[in-house]
Amino acid sequence: QVQLVESGGGLVQAGGSLRLSCAASGRTFSSYAMGWFRQAPGKAREFVAAISWSSAYIYYADSVKGRFTISRDNAKNTVYLQMNSLKPEDTAVYYCARFSKRGYSDYSARYSYTSEYDYWGQGTQVTVSS
Repeated sequence: QVQLVESGGGLVQAGGSLRLSCAASGRTFSSYAMGWFRQAPGKAREFVAAISWSSAYIYYADSVKGRFTISRDNAKNTVYLQMNSLKPEDTAVYYCARFSKRGYSDYSARYSYTSEYDYWGQGTQVTVSS
């Protein structure tokens, strides 16, 4: 069983920054791509960013390109999301998730589909005030 635990959320003013972390249990973390998603009240969960197991491929939603950076440290079983120039519309619960296909490494829109992920964290709240 894989457990994913997000942290680093909080309240920040528009234009500010936050760094989210997602710590994974288990010994196979380094074999899987990881993704970040978010869900605002009354809206569907949406893709934010994904990173392949080796960090060779990184994929972003258009809405966060140039502002957010995803990275990972396989030695620490952790994936990060650095969020800069935050906007009120970034307010949401942020979730990390594990891509279901072990060893998958490509630049692909598959990363943006929630159905491609098999384990999810409990989420961390990010609130951006105007």
